[in-house]
Amino acid sequence: MMSQGQGLRLISYQSRPIVSHPFLLTAHTLKPSRSWNHFSFKTPGMPKPFHLELPLPLPSHNSHQTQTGTQDDGIPSDDVKLIAKFKTRYNYIRVLQVSRRADHPFAGSRLLLLDSPGNIHSISFLFKSLTNTYFDVFATLPPILPPGAVGILGFGAGSAARLMLELYPDLIIHGWELDPSVVAVGREYFGLEKLEKQNPNRLFISIGNGLKASIRNGFAGILVDLFSKGSLIPELQESSTWHKLRKSLRKGGRIMVNVGGSCVEAEDEGRDGKMVMEETLKAMHRVFGDKLFVLNLGNRKDDDSSLALTGELAVPDRDAWKKALPRSLKGYVDMWAPYQG
Repeated sequence: MMSQGQGLRLISYQSRPIVSHPFLLTAHTLKPSRSWNHFSFKTPGMPKPFHLELPLPLPSHNSHQTQTGTQDDGIPSDDVKLIAKFKTRYNYIRVLQVSRRADHPFAGSRLLLLDSPGNIHSISFLFKSLTNTYFDVFATLPPILPPGAVGILGFGAGSAARLMLELYPDLIIHGWELDPSVVAVGREYFGLEKLEKQNPNRLFISIGNGLKASIRNGFAGILVDLFSKGSLIPELQESSTWHKLRKSLRKGGRIMVNVGGSCVEAEDEGRDGKMVMEETLKAMHRVFGDKLFVLNLGNRKDDDSSLALTGELAVPDRDAWKKALPRSLKGYVDMWAPYQG
């Protein structure tokens, strides 16, 4: 462990480089529905198009843009296969397979959709680990945490856990998922069962309410990705929730949150994504004060998709953080800005 700057402790995890740089998804790769971040799949036999929540990637001099012929038509239906579809008490579960032949950044991916609008809740690729979505930002958290386990509240099919277990060989993860069917789908279609067998002493999954998650001596860090029916759960707009989560951290621990934004489409039209995001950030600010930072993955006011991070983050801290990350993830560090509520 090394210390850089006041209030920030970094663990010198030996991270494994995965790719040299992320690809840059542009508006030329899929027909946009509501924003550049939000696209739709058109598949035969479906009453509604699938809308996919897809944050824009970080700007990088290593990134490249690929303009394709799919701008007007989206991904051809022949390149998208629905391999599972059913409803549970909590979710409308669908698993999509995108052909490796598709002329699209999602080529070769498997996607998990859990609500009627069709926001993506998990994504995996056969031949690469990075997803070029907010899951990659989640994976930057461990180097700025004290020693200890990381909790993932809203585990999904394990997209964030898979990447972090690969990057940080000593990391221990405890995941919570409310719907047991989501975990079952993860094991059957997203390689979660194999991941568990490969990491029997590093990955632990519990079925239940993530807001009641706890471990002995507290979490070193918590990732919060709690959505229901296409919207952040209402509890995240309450200060009491963040007081409780803060108490579940050990000294020096941090929380990183997917707070959504305008690009997230809820089943309830009254749950506007941007409004819910702003209310969530206000509730966090009442608890964490000036130790709250926001990373915005959108490039326009009407297509924001954001994450929040708690704790101090001075310039020396950022430099040390970047040194602890693989090249493909370093660019996210400088995108964090103090919350301006």
